[in-house]
Order: sequence, then C-alpha cells, then structure tokens
Amino acid sequence: MSEQYTYAVARIRALEVSLFSNSTVDQLIACADYGQCIQFLQEKGWGDSDTPADAEAILNREEEKIWEVVKELSVDMDKFDVLSYPKLFHNLKAAIKEVCTEEENRHIFYEDVAIPGKVMLEIVREKDFGKLPRNMQAAAEEAYETLLHTRDGQLCDVIIDRAALEAVYEAGQQAEDDIIRDYAESTVGVADIKIAVRSQKTAKSLEFMKRAMAECASINVDQLAKAALSGMDAIREYLSGTAYAEGAEALADSPSAFERWCDNRIIQTISPQKYNAFTIGPVIAYVIARQNEIKTVRIILSGKLNDLPDDSIRERVREMYV
Repeated sequence: MSEQYTYAVARIRALEVSLFSNSTVDQLIACADYGQCIQFLQEKGWGDSDTPADAEAILNREEEKIWEVVKELSVDMDKFDVLSYPKLFHNLKAAIKEVCTEEENRHIFYEDVAIPGKVMLEIVREKDFGKLPRNMQAAAEEAYETLLHTRDGQLCDVIIDRAALEAVYEAGQQAEDDIIRDYAESTVGVADIKIAVRSQKTAKSLEFMKRAMAECASINVDQLAKAALSGMDAIREYLSGTAYAEGAEALADSPSAFERWCDNRIIQTISPQKYNAFTIGPVIAYVIARQNEIKTVRIILSGKLNDLPDDSIRERVREMYV
C-alpha cells in the first residue's frame, strides 16, 4: 500500500462502520414524527452536544465533520476539488444574482470552499473575474453580462451550471485516480440526462438543451437532445442503449424513482472503492457516501415535516454506500 494512504485508508475503514445502512434508514423512516427523527439522529451521534435540535443545524454540522475528518488525514486536498465545484459555482451564481438584481441577503452562500460568499461578492461587484479560477472566468463574465442586460435568470443559471459540469469533467480527465475519472463521467452523464428530462417536460428548444448540456464520453448530447424533442419514450429508448439503461427503467416508473436513480448511479460508481485499499479512492468514496447520507436524511426529515406517508418517503430515499 502506498505509505501516504496507509493511515488515511485505515481511518476511513473505521469510520465506514458508522455510515447509515439501508436498515438504519428504514429505522429513521419508521420514527413517528419529525421530533422523534431528530432524537434518533442525536442518539446516533449526529450534531454535537451544543447543536440545536434543528434539522439544518444538525445536517450542517455533519457536513462540517466530513471535511474535519479529511483534513486530519494529511492527504492532498487538491484531490477533492472536483467535489467542491458545485458549491463553488453556486457561490458564483448567487453573487452574480445579488449584484445584478441589487437584492441583498436573498441568496445562500457556502463558506467551506476556496472562494467563500463575501469574497465572491467582492469579485463580482468589481468585475474582477481574473481573480477566479481559469475554469470560471469566461462563464462568470458571460453570465454577469447576460443577467445584467437581459434579466434572464434562467439563462444565467444555464451558463454557470454548464461551466460547473465542464469543470468537473475536466478534473476527471486530468485525474490520475480512477474514482475521480469515474465520478466525473457519471456526474456529467447523469446531469445531461436530467437536463433532457426537464427540458422535455417544459418544452425547451434543441438550442436550449445543447447550450445546457456538457459533453462527455458516455452520452451523445446531440442524440439525447433530439430524443428529448421527440418525447419521454424517445429519451428512454436512447438511454436503453447506453451505460444508463437503468435510468430508462426509472423514468418509466415515476419521477421520484428517476430522481432516486440519479443519485444512486453515483453511489454505484464509487462502491467498488470499498475493496480498494491502495489509493485515495476509499477516502473520496467516503466523502461522497457521507454527502449522500446527509442528502437522504434531509429528504426523510422534509417528508416528516410535510406529513408524507412512510411509503412515499421511502420511494424517495437514496441507496446507501454500506
């Protein structure tokens, strides 16, 4: 085993024991109400002794714990850049909207990224886009000018969201580690499929879809976009001949089944890392697994707050890593 990962992988193996299994998720769903769910999570060690008995406070604390653990491992943090891009590009989107619309404090910023909210706001206010990473600069300027002159918030989103996908894919192409390449490929492929499905439902044009989708090896965006113009059956037919055939089955089932499949696909991509003890893979897989775990708990808590039946909540929950 590479010496630099000996301690890191051993530590992650110990932590994986505490990850929620599918049976643990079932226990959480079986809780009588929201309050009992919070108590269940606290008993499982979620949050800290001084964390308020509130969903967002507990989930935010758990997100912080992920990165506290990673930083303790003394591994190359650059390996995790690909996982931070969604939050980083979200900060760019939020800053552009706040500056261009002059509506303060309406947008949520992430602080646990390379460019936190206040810094991003200052960059956008000054239009000093050269201070941004190379893979953000062109999209930032285009999105800013688009929103400023057209007030088209959706087009602003499309520009930045595609740039985020391209950044993820580029990171995957340049990565030495299989897990990063596989994660990037699945992330972009699934995102393109989601764009096609949403576009079909809202009657978006071919031009819109091709502007929103990012190129990747596992999806032909031209064929997917044209299929979306023809209807949901055509999307399913196209997917059935790709690595995402299970997505076609999920689409035929229900919207919630499809959304669940989108996240499950990522978990399926990283699952082989459980058996790989020689690289950074298990550590990256653990981070993704914990983020998926937190997302699943958020879905359950939201369902409880809205008095959804347990069966309805269960069909929305994600597949667990362990």
